Amino acid sequence: MIEIKNLKKVYNSTIVVNIPHIEIKKGESVGLVGNNGAGKTTLFRMILDLIRPEAGEVLSDGEVVAGHENWKNYTASYLDEGFLIDYLTPEEYFYFIGGLHQQSRAHVDDFLSGLTDFFNGEILKKGKYIRDLSKGNQCKVGVASCLLQNPQLLMLDEPFANIDPSTQFRLKSILMDLNKNKGVTTLISSHDLNHITDVCDRILLMEKGVIIKDIATSSSTLNELEEYFGVGQTIPVSTKIDEEENH
Repeated sequence: MIEIKNLKKVYNSTIVVNIPHIEIKKGESVGLVGNNGAGKTTLFRMILDLIRPEAGEVLSDGEVVAGHENWKNYTASYLDEGFLIDYLTPEEYFYFIGGLHQQSRAHVDDFLSGLTDFFNGEILKKGKYIRDLSKGNQCKVGVASCLLQNPQLLMLDEPFANIDPSTQFRLKSILMDLNKNKGVTTLISSHDLNHITDVCDRILLMEKGVIIKDIATSSSTLNELEEYFGVGQTIPVSTKIDEEENH
């Protein structure tokens, strides 16, 4: 589904992403973990062609994402509230997204009725603009808009960060159902090690722009990750560009 080749992103002469090669197969559920500044969001944005790398490429279902459009038809993502249209109400936004995918209002309403528990009475029919919602409720709107698109590839950046514990568990259930029962490829970044190891079958540990571990999730994975982050272990990575590359 996703293949990354010799991908490199540079900011202010510092390499912030440097991935020689990695593949994510169709139907995999993959978690991306790492400390702040590890390059997780930058990697997500390159996969979505929101920023361009200095070198290398990202392929989605065999197609280079940069400069192409077909991958957008089966990809849904929510990275932050910048993905929303904040002057709309949630209902208006859902109808807008549904319309982009040739879905009638009746279809959208029917779909949203299945998310009653996830919304927990805080989203619909409140007369609020998206900009006036809490960060957690904005996240709910963003995630729901992704689900509405019925994607084959779903990408979420820190979806558990601002939502309450009950909604976190409901989201986990939704994500596991999408992957296990519907075959959706999921790529999720999170600082919550418990949730990410529960939801994902594979964990990519990122440090200073490099994937330093690629772990098939097992009963020992959570302990392994907690030990890694708990002791503050780091692996030296050269982040400076050779002087020749500046010319």
